[in-house]
Amino acid sequence: MNNGKPNWWSRPSSAPEAARIPAPPPSGDGDGDFPLPAPHPPTTPPAQAPEPAGADLRAAGPAGADARAAEAEAEAETTGTGTGPQAPEPVAAGSPDPAPSVVLTKGEPRDPAPEEVPHVQDPAPVPAPQAQTQAQPLHAPDEYRTPPYGEPGPWAPAPPVQRPPAPAPPHQQGPVPPHPQGPAPWTQYDPWGVGGPALPPPPAKRSRKGLAVAGALVFALITGVIGGGIGAYVERNGGLTTVELPQSDAKDTGRAPESVAGIAASALPGVVTLHVRGGGSSGTGTGFVLDTKGHILTNNHVVDEARSSADISVTFSSGETARAKLVGKDTGYDLAVVQVTGVSGLKPLPLGNSDGVRVGDPVVAIGAPFDLSNTVTSGIISAKERPITAGGEKGDGSDVSYVDALQTDAPINPGNSGGPLLDSKARVIGINSAIRAAGGSGGDGEGGGASQPGSIGLGFAIPINQGKRVAEELINTGKATHPVIGVSLDMQYDGDGARVGQKGKDGTASVTPGGPAAKAGLRPGDVITKVDGQRVHNGEELIVKIRAHRPGDRLELTLERDGKELTKTLTLGSSQGT
Repeated sequence: MNNGKPNWWSRPSSAPEAARIPAPPPSGDGDGDFPLPAPHPPTTPPAQAPEPAGADLRAAGPAGADARAAEAEAEAETTGTGTGPQAPEPVAAGSPDPAPSVVLTKGEPRDPAPEEVPHVQDPAPVPAPQAQTQAQPLHAPDEYRTPPYGEPGPWAPAPPVQRPPAPAPPHQQGPVPPHPQGPAPWTQYDPWGVGGPALPPPPAKRSRKGLAVAGALVFALITGVIGGGIGAYVERNGGLTTVELPQSDAKDTGRAPESVAGIAASALPGVVTLHVRGGGSSGTGTGFVLDTKGHILTNNHVVDEARSSADISVTFSSGETARAKLVGKDTGYDLAVVQVTGVSGLKPLPLGNSDGVRVGDPVVAIGAPFDLSNTVTSGIISAKERPITAGGEKGDGSDVSYVDALQTDAPINPGNSGGPLLDSKARVIGINSAIRAAGGSGGDGEGGGASQPGSIGLGFAIPINQGKRVAEELINTGKATHPVIGVSLDMQYDGDGARVGQKGKDGTASVTPGGPAAKAGLRPGDVITKVDGQRVHNGEELIVKIRAHRPGDRLELTLERDGKELTKTLTLGSSQGT
């Protein structure tokens, strides 16, 4: 070939056979790849002379050597290379398939049929050498002399025909004869597998049904394990995902003004917590703002121990803290007024009318029980004009308070003292002052015994009508006045009603000369049973009923004298409180 690629053969060929092969046309692109059409089958097979048995081209002596030299020289002239073996060039990707070859099946090798081996007519007769026994070829002759994959190994048998050397003519230019018509076994030739041991049979394919059953069992096992794990997790944790509970919108939907929330929202800015030190002790109470000048109303027993402004600290619901000074106090009414300065944005609470309160009305109490500021509780008015006394720790009666109170079941505890009791319109109708203690000494007032009891639903508040009058007097004069009838009562009398004593304190007259009682005609020993038609059972209740009025008010008293019932009218006098 003239494309620069060496020709490799699978076995040696004689010079006449090589000369009969037409040269392929030159390639236009110089890559050396061109199609090889199948040759036309010859009409007459070439005659072959018998060769003597045992002839071997490699051992033919000088004639065989001359033939091999001539063949090598012809090949060198054709390819343009020198002598010596050349390495086969690898076939480029995309090159046409090699020429068809005959593949031997398992068994002994056989000769090809005459019609299976096409030949090209020799250009000149070649004298047949001495006949010899023909050996069995390894494979059928290849008409195109196409190398399979390289030169045969040294163990390949010699060709069966030996011919005299002859010069190899140059390859003829011309078209390559086409492939013969009909199907051809285009298979790959394995030169090393000829005569070798039979290939092992391919492994038997596993049944598809068996694979499907095995896959189904594996899948069932895996899903069972996974399902069991998921079930255990769900049972222990309640689900596979994070629990998110439904929740309503956080927007402020507003509250009705008369609801507890509405009342608390309106009143809390005007409620304060008081911390008081003095007398070697400290305490906590509550108060509420009366006006924009900083006046705050509370109980006397909350601030009674304070001696100066440094002892009273006021904390507002906003958290702001200020010092307060004592304006005035009154033991008999258990009320006091303090004042803060330098505080802006004060919100006074509106005052209601305690005379208009009815039993069963809803109420809200605000305070700092046990120093828990801004505590809101709710309840109803349980009773009105409930006469109670509080205090009396000093033993001389100077600290006893007499209150014609409003009773409520709104929880009131130590620390609520002085806080407001509000109606449904957030108006102050009372000042929380005392509770009835369970298991105490049996007395009224906050802490009625040595212990600090909690609420049992019996709370008492000073009516705001009384608180308003006393607060105004304390702010204006620093002192409060008490209404009096001008008599001394026998507090040891155990009968029904309040009896006028035979002698007053320090042996003075029991009926003050020129006083309201003396002017109305009362005498020592008279038993007062009613005040303005309301029954009184003892002297404490009579004092409570009288102090529920202002000085100058007119009262109608019902009394018993020598077994007779009498009615007397008088105008209340006034005395200075302490």
